[in-house]
Amino acid sequence: MSKGRRYDGPKLNLKKVFGVLIAFIVVIMVITSIVKLVKNHHQVDQIMGTAYFPALENNKWGVIDNKGNIVIQPSYDEMITVPNSQKGIFICTYDFDGSTYKTKVINEKNEQLFSEYEQVEAIDNYDSNSNTWYEDNVLRVKQNGKYGLINFKGEKILDIVYDDIYSLKGVKNSLIIKKDGNTGICNNYGSIIADTIYKDVLAISNTNENGYIIVTSENKYGIIEIDKSIKIEPVYESIKYIGSKDYYAVKIDGKMHLFDNTTKTVGDATYDSIEHINGENIIVKIKDGYGIVDKAGNKKVDANYEYLEYAFSNYYIAKKSGKYGIIDVNGTEIVECKYKDIIANKSGEFVRADLDDVESVLLDGTLQERVKGTISEINEEKGYIKVRVDQDYKYYNFKLEEKQNKDILTSNTLFLIKQNGKYGYVNKEGKIIVECNFDDAKEQNLYGYCAVQKDGKWGSINSNGAIVQDTNVDLSNNMYIDFIGNWHLNITGDYYTK
Repeated sequence: MSKGRRYDGPKLNLKKVFGVLIAFIVVIMVITSIVKLVKNHHQVDQIMGTAYFPALENNKWGVIDNKGNIVIQPSYDEMITVPNSQKGIFICTYDFDGSTYKTKVINEKNEQLFSEYEQVEAIDNYDSNSNTWYEDNVLRVKQNGKYGLINFKGEKILDIVYDDIYSLKGVKNSLIIKKDGNTGICNNYGSIIADTIYKDVLAISNTNENGYIIVTSENKYGIIEIDKSIKIEPVYESIKYIGSKDYYAVKIDGKMHLFDNTTKTVGDATYDSIEHINGENIIVKIKDGYGIVDKAGNKKVDANYEYLEYAFSNYYIAKKSGKYGIIDVNGTEIVECKYKDIIANKSGEFVRADLDDVESVLLDGTLQERVKGTISEINEEKGYIKVRVDQDYKYYNFKLEEKQNKDILTSNTLFLIKQNGKYGYVNKEGKIIVECNFDDAKEQNLYGYCAVQKDGKWGSINSNGAIVQDTNVDLSNNMYIDFIGNWHLNITGDYYTK
């Protein structure tokens, strides 16, 4: 989706989380655990093996698995970090005094790992859209005041000689390394891409495949590739990625020029900013307005829009008078600028147009309105959209064809149904497994459990339809409702509790 908006789960109120957990854990670990836990509920098929989650009981922290079994008894004062829910590696923080802390690593057998290091930490990462994760299969270790890297097996993959190591924010598999006041970059396997000889290393895009921006001590910018080759020598005032590895925006004497991948200027035109290139069409900023030109600088759309963003085909999301619509490459308004926001699916199969904070309209690839309701989920991986329409949830594929839940949630064993205003469940053959006796209910989650509600209280059933937790849990203030056995997500969705 454009603008990087995520649809794999509810967004969490991080400020609220800080307020709840500040006394319990190092702040950065809290943020990462919160979003990662909820994100894991929507990005993979049902877990066939074992998954692990932090759990809180009687104000003590432990770990449970995806069957609700206690793996690590809740006995720790601070929240336990689970770097990868599929692997039995847990990082416990202790002796936390508000600024300093100690760590130890244990496995699912409660055996201590990697005790030869002073400190072992997961490496958190996040982008500007609140997508948060831990870098996979790599841990930061500290010894004698210096930092290095090990993998989840405990194998050293980067020497412990650095003053600091942390993730390049917004880019996976990219770790900043600091030494003697200089900066370099390596990947999660410990392979150094740029030696620590630069003032800074910056993200050029949200993927490491496009390389990185390097900045010299003289504040000159260039580009280094992931194979360590210099693509553009660091001699420019700034460099900007514009959606193609064949063209870049390069600043010279305060103005942006279009460069090709041989670092030669394309035409004589200069701009205040170059935003994106698609074929022959370039979104540019001139003074305070956005417009479209061709490579030679010939005007195609006047620069009188507050914002322009490439959508798909020859269509562009346009903002005018504070509202969003869609224009074509000739400036013809195809969708009226009347929406609070517009997000185009990257495949060009549909467009989401928000009427307000609750209600949205889905347009098909020809930009015709097809569905109106509240968007609950857009799952890029499985290619479906879940929409609340007239008090009922409906599923659509990306062509906006309505589908049954059993056609979408193919790994489920139970499927939610509604009869006479009450909810129950059927199996894949349509046989009723759980009678429609509940006032509200959720689809089966990845771990086989369904959340059900009666008289305003929630409980859970397992994959066979048997009650696991009676409907006596008040979750009226919860942002997200989910159960693993008789454990439920806490009020903000960052761990399981009872």
